[in-house]
Amino acid sequence: MPHDTPLISTIVGGLVLAFIFGAFAHRLRMPPLVGYLIAGVLVGPHTPGYVADQNLAPELAEIGVILLMFGVGLHFSLKDLLSVRGIAVPGAIVQIAFATLLGWGLGAFMGWSTGGSLVFGLALSVASTVVLLKALQERRLVETERGRIAVGWLIVEDLAMVLALVLIPAAASIGGEGHAPVEPLSAGLSRLFGLDLGIGGMIAMTLVKVALFVALMLVFGRKLIPWTMHRIAHTGSRELFRLGVLAIALGVAFGAAKLFGVSLALGAFFAGMVLAESELSHRAAQESLPLRDAFAVLFFVSVGMLFDPNILIDKPLPILATIFIIVIGKSVAALLIVLAFKKPLSTALTISASLGQIGEFSFILAALGVELGLLPEEGRDLILAGAIISIILNPLLFFLCDRMRPLLDGAKREDVVADPAPAAEAIAAQEEMPPEDDEVHPTALSRHSILVGYGRVGSIVGQNLKSSATPFLVIEDSDKRIGELKAQGIETLSGNAVMRETLDLANLSGARSIAIAIPNAFEACRIVEQARSVNPSILIVARAHSDAEVDELKQYGADTVIMGEREIALGMVDRLAQVHHESVPYEDGHEPDTIMPTDGPPPERE
Repeated sequence: MPHDTPLISTIVGGLVLAFIFGAFAHRLRMPPLVGYLIAGVLVGPHTPGYVADQNLAPELAEIGVILLMFGVGLHFSLKDLLSVRGIAVPGAIVQIAFATLLGWGLGAFMGWSTGGSLVFGLALSVASTVVLLKALQERRLVETERGRIAVGWLIVEDLAMVLALVLIPAAASIGGEGHAPVEPLSAGLSRLFGLDLGIGGMIAMTLVKVALFVALMLVFGRKLIPWTMHRIAHTGSRELFRLGVLAIALGVAFGAAKLFGVSLALGAFFAGMVLAESELSHRAAQESLPLRDAFAVLFFVSVGMLFDPNILIDKPLPILATIFIIVIGKSVAALLIVLAFKKPLSTALTISASLGQIGEFSFILAALGVELGLLPEEGRDLILAGAIISIILNPLLFFLCDRMRPLLDGAKREDVVADPAPAAEAIAAQEEMPPEDDEVHPTALSRHSILVGYGRVGSIVGQNLKSSATPFLVIEDSDKRIGELKAQGIETLSGNAVMRETLDLANLSGARSIAIAIPNAFEACRIVEQARSVNPSILIVARAHSDAEVDELKQYGADTVIMGEREIALGMVDRLAQVHHESVPYEDGHEPDTIMPTDGPPPERE
């Protein structure tokens, strides 16, 4: 059996180099995706040495896009999607039109045809699914209002690009520059009945097919998919359950693309969204996570393979203009659009940073434009260069937006103070302004407890702290939970505790204890490390799912680590002992103590 097969060598070469350069980038305090892109450039055809299969790599990367959008759908609901339609639909349409106009202007300036310039502008107008979702997930923003708007905006862009992929060949054929219409249903009707539907007919057919797919998913899919997963879960086989999750995600995406002309990513998103209504959605997300991460890495590697570094020397000015449209033009347009809808500044900054890059749909449009003879190869190279550089710059764009927000907020406050309007009118104007739901302020608490996460575990800890009158605050990033906590009168900080700024707002240096109730061990270790470095005497309590996680958290400085499975077992042993041995205490433990308020100094670490 040959060992040097294209599939195996592409996967191994891509993942191994991505791991090496991703770790190196992380060491330099850069996003790992920069390392993934460099790995792709090294295995691409434009650099010496090993060259990965350029046909297999994009197909493997597409699996990552499918699984990633399926995971996003698992955290979404139809209600969430409809709740942002008022801003996502008009916002995405205006932003696409503005970016397309800028790209058309650059193409016209370089002497390209009108069709080629429009294809170029469309390619610059649509953001990358993988990059946007990775950025939101790293900042734990997917379930916030900002995240929902960004994802809804992305869905509208995907729908617009699906329509564009149908219209571009039709427009090219009508103009005498390309092939005949390729829309299957329209072509079939033309053959059967001799009808020439034209562009209007093809648009109508595309919209009908998309609407039919959405209707089937909402009517039949939301019943059939959860029922299927429940039946699989009842078999008790984890292997079958994991296979069922992958089969549904990939099967629905592939079927949507082949039967209804919907993009693979969009089909996977709806599959995840209908499964989200089942209580098995959380487990499905966990089972698909490892493959999502692995194939998402292959996406960045495949993007890097397309990049020819020589273009940086041959076409520096056109590249700068292309990057300006992607990073500055699109971001400023999105910022102004969101502010025009009277959304908070933090929401506008997050969405503008999220959309300041391009990705997979841009490559598809570029390839189609070149194939039809509309877009010159120079335009495709500029799109690829713009994608690579904008993806690398995207984390920096998020960083700048985070730094700009306090300055802009301060300028707004100064304008209010300098306003000569009467005090009563100023107060009334402030009351009419929509609240900045993402605004966070430093806590006034001291000698308090910090609770990170308010899920199933954190809520029990929080209620215990509240009932014992222990001063505490919660760090949470879910809008729904934050609203519930504020309704209960519990002080809450909106944000990710991994960020040092969030811990500073919680007065970590003045706290007596911190309880880390989130299930992500990697993030928990980072929080423990920062907490111990800022406040050496603080009591740190964390949770874990394995002995290895327990050891790692303790190495980073946690005082007490609770492993869920062990505590469940001890609880079962105690209950059995009450029946068989008249309430014999735990063999290796004791009943957990209720945290009570004290006025003494915090306990010293051993």
